[in-house]
Amino acid sequence: MRRDPVTSSNIAEVGYDPNSRILEVQFKTGAVYQYFDISQQVYDELMRASSIGGYVNSNVKGHYRYARI
Repeated sequence: MRRDPVTSSNIAEVGYDPNSRILEVQFKTGAVYQYFDISQQVYDELMRASSIGGYVNSNVKGHYRYARI
């Protein structure tokens, strides 16, 4: 999946596949996580958020299934 760089103190890159509804997040530590069943709306909100890391912590982590890859 192609990921795009983002401006964040904690997150380096974010990618999204609307067909599989997978959000992929690479943290600045190098860890990569995939979050499942993410709607286009959640992805759009994430990319518009003033704090991408804050959005992930508040609206993605703990709300969706995930896997570290």
